[in-house]
Amino acid sequence: MTETETLHKEAMDMLLATSRTFFIPIHHLPSGLQEAIASAYLCMRAIDEIEDHPTLPSDIKIRLLRSISSLLEESAEAAALTQLLQPYHALLPDVTLRLADWIKLSPSTITPNILKATATMSTGMADWVAKEWKITSEEDLDDYTFYVAGLVGILLSEVWKWFNSEVETDPELAVAFGRGLQAVNIIRNRDEDLVRGSDFFPDGWTRDDMFAYARRNLELANQYVSDIDSSPVLTFCRIPLLLAHGTLDALERGEEKLSRAAVESLVSQVTEGK
Repeated sequence: MTETETLHKEAMDMLLATSRTFFIPIHHLPSGLQEAIASAYLCMRAIDEIEDHPTLPSDIKIRLLRSISSLLEESAEAAALTQLLQPYHALLPDVTLRLADWIKLSPSTITPNILKATATMSTGMADWVAKEWKITSEEDLDDYTFYVAGLVGILLSEVWKWFNSEVETDPELAVAFGRGLQAVNIIRNRDEDLVRGSDFFPDGWTRDDMFAYARRNLELANQYVSDIDSSPVLTFCRIPLLLAHGTLDALERGEEKLSRAAVESLVSQVTEGK
């Protein structure tokens, strides 16, 4: 097995270990596009693990996130990234420590887009750590969800265009696509977040308010997906969107999450054309 093949296998294993939700649609992508999206997801997951780390002090999170952003904007040299993260080797997960590898996984012609989006996200995350994630208004919520998820939608649209120049998507709908998925996660993780002292609900918002916010953005996400007619891209987008809608329905019924059987059923609707 070549070094490239080994890295690809390790990346897919890491995807499966960190997010089955995204492993499934990425697994169905063709060569080239698969590496680009896997690279983008793992790079962003790498910095997300810093922002969400349960024991890392906020000042260190801010320094690491800002430093990563600077390095990605400059040269993204593997040695510099490794040196930055090395002191926290015992605390940070492998998906973060191997950030340089995930960058290497990306096809070179789309790498600059992935670096730019990850750098912007890293800066935004650092800002929100500094604010102690105090979300007081819907404007705050929009800002937070833009940096941690809306940017994902924008990057995805850039990757689609790179893969197939005929794929045209609306940037605002791309942001809503990411934002809607994040809103579902906020609702799903609400109790866990409150236990650790984080509250992503704006002041005065009820559970119904957040459900309405999620529904509004998922409806825009539906429009985003309806504009896509490239088969592999459409398949990728439809899977997490269907799972988000299904999860929201399950949460409204009082369930904690979608059952494995429900996930498999929804995925098969897309992959088998049912």
